[in-house]
Amino acid sequence: MTDIRAAARRAEFIGTAGPAQLSKQKLVFVVDDDPNMLRGMKRLLKEHGYDSMLFPSADAFQKHGDFGEAVCVVLDINLSDESGIEVRHRLKAAGILLPVIYITGKDNHATRMAAMESGCIAYLTKPFAAKSLMEPIERESAGFV
Repeated sequence: MTDIRAAARRAEFIGTAGPAQLSKQKLVFVVDDDPNMLRGMKRLLKEHGYDSMLFPSADAFQKHGDFGEAVCVVLDINLSDESGIEVRHRLKAAGILLPVIYITGKDNHATRMAAMESGCIAYLTKPFAAKSLMEPIERESAGFV
């Protein structure tokens, strides 16, 4: 697995789209191992005027080069290769302060508390209303100039 610190140093990398195609105010990362969830999130975000960059695993997300290009990340807690909460801890340890919205299909008190303690901007249980997801994203994107 690529070290997050090394990935953070590659800040000039913008992924597959060029700078003119992606706007920090309108880009949301989505990390989920369910292809149907990724497709649905992409459609929902597009309907609300947001671009998305989709990652099918924690490993794929952590190998990405520029975490500062997005307004936030929607991060599944129960990924097949790793806990989304652990991914968040590693990002913070590397000085990457990307806002996180956790999503989970397996809600319980201990997980919810661990998610909140890790510093998320929202915690959503699947299935969730589109408005529940879009409100924290819109709050975060409003903070960018």
